Amino acid sequence: MTIAVTTPTGHVGSRVVRLLLQAGVRPRVLVRDPARLDAATRERVDVRRGDLTDAAFVREATAGARTVFWVDPTPPSAEDPIETSERTASGIVEAARAGDVARVVLLSSVGAEKRHGAGHIDALARIEEQLDATGADTLHLRCAYFFTNLLMDLDDLARGVLTTAFTPDMPMPWVDPRDIGDVVAARLLNDAWKGRTVQAVHGPEDLTFEQVARTLTEVLARPIQLKPVGDDDVRAALRSAGLSPSAVDGIVGMTAGTRDLIPEQPRDLVTTTPTTLAAWAYVHLRPAMAA
Repeated sequence: MTIAVTTPTGHVGSRVVRLLLQAGVRPRVLVRDPARLDAATRERVDVRRGDLTDAAFVREATAGARTVFWVDPTPPSAEDPIETSERTASGIVEAARAGDVARVVLLSSVGAEKRHGAGHIDALARIEEQLDATGADTLHLRCAYFFTNLLMDLDDLARGVLTTAFTPDMPMPWVDPRDIGDVVAARLLNDAWKGRTVQAVHGPEDLTFEQVARTLTEVLARPIQLKPVGDDDVRAALRSAGLSPSAVDGIVGMTAGTRDLIPEQPRDLVTTTPTTLAAWAYVHLRPAMAA
């Protein structure tokens, strides 16, 4: 069983690699800078050094793998994030179409089921469709809003503010990336599934941003006030930061296009994961704030 893992130093990928090693598998990892892997991990994995935006590298590095875990590395701030994501995925799509890899597990997102109108998430929808058309076995994990997104708001949180363009009282699924890694590893190690399937990863419960602010107030032991903003406010801030019009549309669209979304996959035993926001915040957000 040969398993290839992209973005092996990310929030999800690092957890996947750790679990595969503990399961006795030597994964093949595609990484731009092997030095970002800790020494113990580097000794136990098959390192393929290169850039995921290089389709030729992806084809060569994944050739012969039974299963590939594909994570789109495109930052939302890219000049044209949707086009970049599709182009970056072309290597793995061609590898699957050619039969160089048998199965692909894609880290997708809630909102990809819309297929259009969800900003940068539209790129994941297109990648889903392209992989499904290859004839390879494909699994799309449509994941909820990451707890780790809060780490991008440390300055505001330090001032006691949680800013959001989502509807404050609209429940939405939130998830710990570590739990996503658990689901990914379980799927990678299961050699029996076939066909083209979708599985949501919804986290332990749906949360409103009002509930998130209350939870952070308790965990951080400081008042956190929710500050709702409009899409136009977000657009103006992103433009002032120098982002391209396509990047601005991609970022704003992810919120605007999923604001009232009811995920296609229901919350059930399979789609629900255990780690609560409070538990994650105590372990990760409190130390980050203290630092």
